[in-house]
Amino acid sequence: MNAQDFAKELLAFIDQSPSPWHAAATTCQHLAKAGFQQLSEDAPWDLQLGAGYYVVRDDSSVIAFRLGSATPTMSGFRIIGAHTDSPGLRLKPCPTKHNQEWCTLGVEVYGGPILATFTDRDLSLAGRVAYRNADHISSALIKFDEPLVRIPNLAIHLNRSVNEDGLKLNPQTEMPMILSLANDGDREPVKRLVAERLNIDPEAILAWELAVYDTQPGTLWGPNNEFLANSQLDNLAMCHAALEALIDADSSDATQVIALFDHEEVGSGSDKGADGNFLRDVLNRIVSTLDSSAQAPHQAIAKSIMLSADMAHAWHPNYPDKHDSEHRPIINQGPVIKINHNQRYTTDAMTEALFVALCEDNKIPYQKFVNRTDLSCGSTIGPMTAASLGVPSLDVGSPQWAMHSIRECAGVHDHLWMKQAMTAFLNSL
Repeated sequence: MNAQDFAKELLAFIDQSPSPWHAAATTCQHLAKAGFQQLSEDAPWDLQLGAGYYVVRDDSSVIAFRLGSATPTMSGFRIIGAHTDSPGLRLKPCPTKHNQEWCTLGVEVYGGPILATFTDRDLSLAGRVAYRNADHISSALIKFDEPLVRIPNLAIHLNRSVNEDGLKLNPQTEMPMILSLANDGDREPVKRLVAERLNIDPEAILAWELAVYDTQPGTLWGPNNEFLANSQLDNLAMCHAALEALIDADSSDATQVIALFDHEEVGSGSDKGADGNFLRDVLNRIVSTLDSSAQAPHQAIAKSIMLSADMAHAWHPNYPDKHDSEHRPIINQGPVIKINHNQRYTTDAMTEALFVALCEDNKIPYQKFVNRTDLSCGSTIGPMTAASLGVPSLDVGSPQWAMHSIRECAGVHDHLWMKQAMTAFLNSL
């Protein structure tokens, strides 16, 4: 497959995944099509060497694995971690505000989005709805394909300093989304719209988690279609690369794992986040199902390694002073190895050397990133997961512009190279 075709697959994956719950569902569809079997945490597991499986926790975190030809006690795990959530806006539980003639919807800021990028976009809602179904509670995914809401900018005539001072928005008072003209007979328009879309009684709806998303599809751009643009590249691009790497990887002695977590953008501290027990439980359960020895889990972990994959900050030609001059990740020049000796990233000399060797052996270009010493450094799921499991790890990512914007940009060639590097990692012994 060439780079542009693979990039189009990424864009389709993102367009089908406007929320973490949709991202998990899309991932599971790809896994099932590739022959992976779904497991349930509340049922016994019967695992066969060489077979592929996946587990979903609370609809938005997924762990998939292909057992090796040897047990993990003998060959360990090769783990790739990423996250299904992206920063943005979430609808409040009681969102409706009647402001003079207008019906607007209140939002809560999720993570650290660039708020100004949400203005003047064709926005809609997608997520998960919980409702009463006879004598139990059910949930359903929902996605409004059509533009439903909007956050219009204030005219420059009423905000003369906007180009000098930047657009600053108060999330409480200036970011409620316009839904419609007020209608006194419809006090809960969102509940009505959700009920109509799901074909259920509005009174059956008990709760929802609805993300605001941009309805504009992803696209390739540039004179040679060498770039791509879409929402949620951070971090669905790494989820997609990991997913396709697992599906395409060769059978190996080691057990190959991808762990795609929700809640990274808000700290990962949840039952399904990277700082929870999901991955540790799954790995221990795999080992105990295949080997009853009390020491088996410790032996398996001691033979394992993890790759934490999250998008990287590309060098921006209009802001050259934001990078260290010797560590400038360039779009379409290969995967980025992220290094921070204060352990904001997990890469050390040995894991860095492993990834460099894999790239060189497979003729994949690579780059190295260290933050400017006078700027604070972000972090990933890598440090908390490595610390929890006790496995060596490294942090990598594809370079991108406009991270945390509603419309992000990256390189077409980088995405294929990242997938190839991940495949080589999963195949490594």
